Parts: sequence; structure tokens; C-alpha cells
Amino acid sequence: MSGNTGTSSHQSKKVVTKDDWVKKLEDVKIDKNDLNKLIMNYFVIEGYKDAAETFSQECGLLPSIDVDSIQDRMNIRNAIQNGNVEEAIERVNDLNPEILDTNPKLYFHLQQQRLIEYIREGKIAEALEFAQDELAPRGEENPEFLEELERTMALLAFDDTTVSPVGDLLHPSQRQRTASELNAAILTSQSQEKDPKLPNMLKMLFWAQDELDEKVLFPKMKNLVTAELVEGNNNNNNTTNSGNNFLST
Repeated sequence: MSGNTGTSSHQSKKVVTKDDWVKKLEDVKIDKNDLNKLIMNYFVIEGYKDAAETFSQECGLLPSIDVDSIQDRMNIRNAIQNGNVEEAIERVNDLNPEILDTNPKLYFHLQQQRLIEYIREGKIAEALEFAQDELAPRGEENPEFLEELERTMALLAFDDTTVSPVGDLLHPSQRQRTASELNAAILTSQSQEKDPKLPNMLKMLFWAQDELDEKVLFPKMKNLVTAELVEGNNNNNNTTNSGNNFLST
């Protein structure tokens, strides 16, 4: 009975073929200038100065902010992604010292990233001293900070960090998260948008697909890199790894 019920549920849905779906998409009129603004917004907020300048020349659309400020943020982001957290902190303080003075959570995460870099480099003595002097006092004042500190120190319990339950702290995505948090704080201090519109719109796309899937069988976009439409009754609407990386930017 249960199998028949599932089949009946699928049969009750309206079915749209790939050809019909593509035709519906082609009938949607989108202003090219709006698309260009969406792309420029992403380049500017994420700090891709060269891409913003090249795209500006190609489409004739000026960046919404001074490109020199994009360069400042790009230098800071690159410093963190290369493991040079101390350089990033110095650059932020040169840009605007109030950013870190007024954001203790961000400052803790930067110091936590410095600790992670010490551990990554095998500088265990330096890591222990740094944790005790810089992070432990903040952990005593804030339970959330203490939990994050304990999780970071757990890296020292494993010779092979690939089998560590906290090994994700050494993954490049951890540097990316720290860099993005700092980038957002800098943008906020400059009265600019801190989140690009494009990733949020793509998240809305997958949400809308999930909602529509309750009533209609239709080709779905599962790969943001190829934008290929996939037919079938596969209920797994997750993006590919490439898509997930982009949405988490």
C-alpha cells in the first residue's frame, strides 16, 4: 500500500518537460543592466578589484564605491587567507582602528585564527603561550569564546589532524570565514552593504525549487557552475560542491 501511495503522489503532480520549462525561462524578460549591477555588486563587496575594473570597462557600469577602498579590503583578505593574521590586524587598524575596538567578537575570531596558524605551523609552545595570554582571559569573560577556544586547543590532541573532529579549523574554509567576517565589518564601517546580493538570490532559487517541487515535476538546476537543468524525480535538491562553496561565500 505504501508503495502505491508514493506512486499516486508523484502522478498527482503536474509534469513540465524540459523543453517546455526552457521555453518558459526564455520568455522571462530580464534587464541586462540589472544583471550587470548584480555582478558588479558581488565583485565590489567580495573585494575583487581587478574583476570590478575589467567588468566596468566591458559593460560601462561604474563601481558603487572607490576602487582604492576595494584594494584595501583585498589586501586584508589576502593576508588572512595566506595565514598572516597579524598583518591583517595592522592593516585594519591603519584603515580604521574603531572596527576592532568596537567588535570584540570579531577581534576574538582574529586572535583565534592566529592561534590556529601557530598550531598549523607546529609552533606548539608559542600556541600555548598565546592562548594563555591573549585568548584565555577573554574566554573567562564570555562562555561562547571559551567554547571556541577549547575547540581550537583540541587540535593539539591529535598528531594526525585529518582524523581530528575539529580538523575543519585547519581547512582553507576557516580562513575564508574569518576573512569574510572581517570584510563585512569593514564594509559596515564604511556604510556599505556587507553581503552580496547574488548568493542570496541563488539561495532563494533553490528554496523556490523546493517549494515548487511539492506540486510540480519539473527540470531543476542543481549545479551553479554549469546551470544545467536536470529532469527526473530525484528529491535531492542539494547543490554540487562548487555550488555550495559559492553560496557560502
